[in-house]
Amino acid sequence: MKVAQHTTYNKNKIALNLTEIAKPAIKPNQVLVKVTAAGVNPLDNMISRGEVKLIVPYKLPQTAGNEVVGLIEEIGSNVTKFGIGDRVFGRLPLDSIGAFAEYVVVDSAALAQVPTYLTDVEAAAVPLTALTIMQALSLMGAEAGKTIFISGGTGGVGGMAIPIAKAKGLTVITNGDGANAERVLALGADRFIDYKKEDYTDLLSNVDYVLDTLGGAETEKQMSIMKKGGQLVSLRAMPNGEFAKRMNLPKWKQFLFGMVGRKFDKMAKTYGVHYNFIFVESNGQQLQEVADIFSKLEIKPSIDTVYPFEEVNVALDKVANGRSRGKTVLSFK
Repeated sequence: MKVAQHTTYNKNKIALNLTEIAKPAIKPNQVLVKVTAAGVNPLDNMISRGEVKLIVPYKLPQTAGNEVVGLIEEIGSNVTKFGIGDRVFGRLPLDSIGAFAEYVVVDSAALAQVPTYLTDVEAAAVPLTALTIMQALSLMGAEAGKTIFISGGTGGVGGMAIPIAKAKGLTVITNGDGANAERVLALGADRFIDYKKEDYTDLLSNVDYVLDTLGGAETEKQMSIMKKGGQLVSLRAMPNGEFAKRMNLPKWKQFLFGMVGRKFDKMAKTYGVHYNFIFVESNGQQLQEVADIFSKLEIKPSIDTVYPFEEVNVALDKVANGRSRGKTVLSFK
């Protein structure tokens, strides 16, 4: 079968090697998926550049791709919740990625049924982002009736975070370009702040939770609007020691990340809040919950460009260097 692999860690080269390998065999808890679409993400380029090897040290060559949609062709003897022909999607387990391939073997616990209203290409835009939101809310211990600020909510992350947070019973405040206000409010946001006209730090206080999608100086600004004991989860700042412990990384990596993230831990202590960093993991149960929420609301993710699988390197370059108005997706049809 045809696959796209990264063969070296190289900060200056994100191109993958298209090659042929044998179709994989399944174990009792796994299924064989014929890939129909795969999401292309900044994470795929980060892996090629070696930027996440401290978190997940892949043995090279490694078939790339983290986000998959496809049809089940074979089922392991222990798998009970899926059948042959089921259309499934998922964020592949960290230690067994490989969505950029004609077939992939996946632990069934990583998968969920694709909502019927979504095309394969649309479904490929969901798992990584949606699971990031679900796991961030879980990490926060988010409770219905409390308030969350989602920074930069007009982007792809906000487009999923807002309806998921609303479905969990949270009051949602977000900010962004005013041109997108109507669309974001239609997703369920309770309040929208136009960053060109107003500074959220002048308007907000006593916020329970923050989902930081911006990083940089904005991380500290967001801490300043929170109530004491509040929980901030960042998608863009730095990992810390607590993150390393949660990921069960070796002690020396826990020490290293503790040093790297110390600035943010100290900052959080100054504001009396808690700082978290997240690296999304596979979870079919959480993804099924998302699928059920999305099916009720018929939310459609934004798609920027669809490339045939053979143009995987063009797609990766687009993600790295192009201005995107939605998800970049590979199609295998």
